[in-house]
Amino acid sequence: MLTSVHRPYSFIVPCGRFPKKVDVWTTDGKFVRELCDLPLAEDIPIAFNSVRKGMRSISWRADKPSTLYWAETQDGGDARVAVTPRDIIYTQHVEPLEGEEPEIFHKLDLRYGGISWCDDSLALVYESWFKTRQTRTWVISPGSKDVTPRILFDRSSEDVYSDPGSPMLRRTPTGNYVIAKIKKGNDESTCVLLNGSGATPEGNIPFLDLFDINTGSKERIWESDKEKYYETTIALMSDQTEGDLYLNQLKILTSKESKTENTQYYIQSWPDKKSCQITNFPHPYPQLASLQKEMIRYQRKDGVQLTATLYLPPGYDPSKDGPLPCLFWSYPGEFKSKDAAGQVRGSPNEFAGIGSTSALLWLARRFAILSGPTIPIIGEGTEEANDRYVEQLVASAEAAVEEVVRRGVAHPSKIAVGGHSYGAFMTANLLAHAPHLFSCGVARSGAYNRTLTPFGFQNEDRTLWEATSTYVEMSPFMSADKIKKPILLIHGEEDNNSGTLTMQSDRFFNALKGHGGQCRLVVLPFESHGYAARESIMHVLWETDRWLQKYCVSNTSDVSADVEDSKDNVSKDAAYSENKAAPASGGGGAELANFENEGLHLMPRSLLCYCVD
Repeated sequence: MLTSVHRPYSFIVPCGRFPKKVDVWTTDGKFVRELCDLPLAEDIPIAFNSVRKGMRSISWRADKPSTLYWAETQDGGDARVAVTPRDIIYTQHVEPLEGEEPEIFHKLDLRYGGISWCDDSLALVYESWFKTRQTRTWVISPGSKDVTPRILFDRSSEDVYSDPGSPMLRRTPTGNYVIAKIKKGNDESTCVLLNGSGATPEGNIPFLDLFDINTGSKERIWESDKEKYYETTIALMSDQTEGDLYLNQLKILTSKESKTENTQYYIQSWPDKKSCQITNFPHPYPQLASLQKEMIRYQRKDGVQLTATLYLPPGYDPSKDGPLPCLFWSYPGEFKSKDAAGQVRGSPNEFAGIGSTSALLWLARRFAILSGPTIPIIGEGTEEANDRYVEQLVASAEAAVEEVVRRGVAHPSKIAVGGHSYGAFMTANLLAHAPHLFSCGVARSGAYNRTLTPFGFQNEDRTLWEATSTYVEMSPFMSADKIKKPILLIHGEEDNNSGTLTMQSDRFFNALKGHGGQCRLVVLPFESHGYAARESIMHVLWETDRWLQKYCVSNTSDVSADVEDSKDNVSKDAAYSENKAAPASGGGGAELANFENEGLHLMPRSLLCYCVD
């Protein structure tokens, strides 16, 4: 199957909405047929679950040769239209007989979400609806038209405690993956393996259930250790040969880790469930091997249960060492119910993975790290979550800060807040509306003016014109005059995320500076929404560390000098190139007089890391 895009292209939608042609060719280059030629899709409604008209999600059946399937919307692609069915799934042989029409496989009232194939007796079809968070799984017998499809699971996608898990797949000789059927002795029942994350109030306890599709009965055949380790199932390993899979011959690839022991891989073999370790990776950062990690629980003033992961440096003792400077790093989420918002996600026994720009790197600088404190923005029933965004954001942050201060691990006047993308948006809002909580902020690749994303953002599907007050109240740009705490803005020069274009940081910086705010803007050349180049990553760490040392820890003259030297050096480089470079876009010569570092604006950003204080 060959998919190609063609003209007319568009400058207002991503390439996924360009005119698209889907053809079928043989492996030796012979054209078979054209499946569809879809026009430019610039008119897809902005409501969540809206889709493109015509054939979509075209794919091959994994369990059958030369058989196609796809979905077509019945609501014109507009999720706001009430219609039944909403989607129809079709199947057809790749070379149909003359006049043969596609066969209707199944009709759905929610939006189609995919199919897991097994054989002619079993397939699982998924559908969901964002507005209600409803998700359904259907059981279908593809080869038996007289067997009525039935709903296997019907639940809320937010309710992680009720998640039954996903079917494990086996590899076929053709390299496809299908649902693995498991036989238990001479029992002829149809059983599959459900691999689940096992969310509980004590944290995730992954499991493997032997599930009877027909009766709904299940048997837990494996579960992660609950006390010290966090284990997960990775893949089915006993599918090397064709034919039936038997429970007493089962082999599963699993992983195992703890708070201080990095991930290793094992083969679990049935029936004795014997475990054989197959890797022995060394600790990736032995200097932090003895870091302290705890999943903490606390409550927001409106009664919502919250959690966070608290990391403390190796060897730290609060009774002897006293409170530490603390870095609060998070990302808000939207929910339709308080119960779902208060559910525990993650495990206290997971290994502390440290990425290239992770907040956990500051454990080496003797910081306490409050990682991922839950910040649920809840809108129950017909209420829209974002109509009370600021109120709930501040309440969640207050509860988290009060908890770490109560524990004696964080100094109340030395707590910094930070985040990436929507977490950067959160950071700016907290400095605007809860300045009493934080000493400074670090905001990476964020959006700060919601009027620049007028057709929705994150999980907000109302437009600026439908919810003007919400857009304005949520925008930290509109509260720039209230932000008096220091904030470091970092952004990729070529951020291709439509919701976080680089100009968001440009405009926000200018607004802050115009009101006398203490801020610094760093624009990374050639970088997108995330940062990839070693030079960029090292510079982000340098900028962040200097900012935290200067405004979160005690103020030191050498750090201040480093920051000023950096500014002076960049200014000198820019001045040197003044006669060789065209002015950067977004500012004319007359406006440059308003900026202290006007030389920076005369050099194309891609030639240097663009930093302004």
